[in-house]
Amino acid sequence: MSYLIQDKLMMIEEEDFQREIIYTQKNDNQRLRGIDLFCGIGGFRLAMERNNIDCVFSSDIDSFAQKTYAENFGEKPYGDITKIDASEIPSFDILTAGFPCQPFSYSGLNQGFEDKTRGTLFFDVLRIIEYHQPKMFFLENVKGLKSHLNGETLQIIIKSLEEQGYKVKWKVLNSLDFGLPQARERWYCVGYKEDIDFQFPEGKRKGVILKDIIDEESNNNEKLKLGNWETNYN
Repeated sequence: MSYLIQDKLMMIEEEDFQREIIYTQKNDNQRLRGIDLFCGIGGFRLAMERNNIDCVFSSDIDSFAQKTYAENFGEKPYGDITKIDASEIPSFDILTAGFPCQPFSYSGLNQGFEDKTRGTLFFDVLRIIEYHQPKMFFLENVKGLKSHLNGETLQIIIKSLEEQGYKVKWKVLNSLDFGLPQARERWYCVGYKEDIDFQFPEGKRKGVILKDIIDEESNNNEKLKLGNWETNYN
């Protein structure tokens, strides 16, 4: 299994991951503190570090994502967010969460909050926001969320967040407009309590292609094996 992050390809195998990384809380009161829910392999975490924000808590239920995250950031995320009490999470200023998208995606079952597990995980994000009342949150999901059940699902999400005292803005952005060689439209939502003039960035398509981000040299085997098929991708 492989993941691309921080300009390098991480190859993670089950037997290679033997150490248990103990989570520790940072104590620098001069910097903003964030938490990384449904953290995956660490996209939000990377953004935090690039903006001098200390990540004091991370969580993801997927074991392979946990292992890759630990290799990249030196700490293993907590597991099932539904089993974590909000009071056990350290204080923080910013919450990030790419909560599961299957219930809202075009490729999923289009069940939304009717999904008894994944869809309701938004309310685990909400209960943590309600308990800690952070200065800001940043949520991400699939484009299909905005039109699910004729917009009713999105209305529930926005109303629930506004009831916590936040100004809430959302927009669909395409990664192709922000320097990535991938047309990937995603729903982004920002909530904040302070009186600030937040505006989503306006992307500019620069014509980046896959060749622009792949290293010219690699130590990996240049043959990709798929079952009985073998392909040279050099």
